[in-house]
Amino acid sequence: MERLRHLARAGSLEHAVLVQEGAAALAALGDDRAALLLACRRLLERHGGSGPLWSLCARMLCSDDPRSEAWACTEEIDADDSAAHLASELLPDATVVVLGWPELAAPALACRGDLRVLVVDAPGDGVEVVRWLRQRGVDAVEVPAAGVAAAVAGADQIVLEADAVGPNEVLAVVGSVAAAAVAAHVGAPVWVVAGAGRVLPPALWVDVVLRQRPPAPWLATREVVALALAGAVVRPDGLFRLPAVLPPDCPLAPELLSSSPGGG
Repeated sequence: MERLRHLARAGSLEHAVLVQEGAAALAALGDDRAALLLACRRLLERHGGSGPLWSLCARMLCSDDPRSEAWACTEEIDADDSAAHLASELLPDATVVVLGWPELAAPALACRGDLRVLVVDAPGDGVEVVRWLRQRGVDAVEVPAAGVAAAVAGADQIVLEADAVGPNEVLAVVGSVAAAAVAAHVGAPVWVVAGAGRVLPPALWVDVVLRQRPPAPWLATREVVALALAGAVVRPDGLFRLPAVLPPDCPLAPELLSSSPGGG
């Protein structure tokens, strides 16, 4: 329980860390369904924008063997090939725009020595990402958030990383809507990276979006982007041209919804 409390109180964490730590803590509650549900709800109250965490909780709650399901989720996260697929599919000698610190896209960009990467500083991660990429021999440039339109207008490709994916939208770092809209205007291709566990059933997706609403819209660190603005989605099993049907990575667990009895 102390491990769960620590994870619930933690600040922004990578999705892989959330799933790995969450699985280890939740597995200890596998024999107590009520305690497992309560722990899942508490984690999602704090990290409700993480598609992989939603998938972990839903899969454990819907499984006859929650412990085994927890380890299966961590194995899928560890084996996620989305970065490798992105690295192999990006255009040669391209100028690529990314925003913030993309957990899967950054390693993919680091694999390619022919790219020029424009990193939009949203929300404040640009300096660290640029430093990380340069240390790996990548031609990376920091772009202030106000320069996102100019960066996109001069780019060959825009890569957005999804925290969660719904039927027609994705949750991504703030600035992604502007980047995708400008890309559509100038005809630059937009690809969405949606790693393991990030595609959710419609009802869970609605709850994710509801939980992301700050007191004022301009205070948001994440925003919802229409998939119609993208041309392709990169998943653990390859690149899919849109429109494409993206099956959910987890079942619907109604007890996790805010509107369910005992919900948040």
